[in-house]
Amino acid sequence: MVIICILLWAYWVIMLLRILSSWFPAPGQGPLRQLMEVVYSVTEPVLRPLRSIIKPVRLGMVGLDLSPIIVFVVITVLQRIFC
Repeated sequence: MVIICILLWAYWVIMLLRILSSWFPAPGQGPLRQLMEVVYSVTEPVLRPLRSIIKPVRLGMVGLDLSPIIVFVVITVLQRIFC
């Protein structure tokens, strides 16, 4: 159970990094950019199917992607069950 809790917590942190990186993009080169590529490669397989089911909510000229919020909710529920 401890391993599941650690993995859920780690994925929660990675998702948070993914969201923050969309607000504050990494520079073109360097270790931060490489870290963000890893974050995207880990999170995109989970987010892509959700995006195909749940379209972004239009707020004027901006589209709000709800898929990360759904992943956060699912992770939180799983943490409540297993941790």
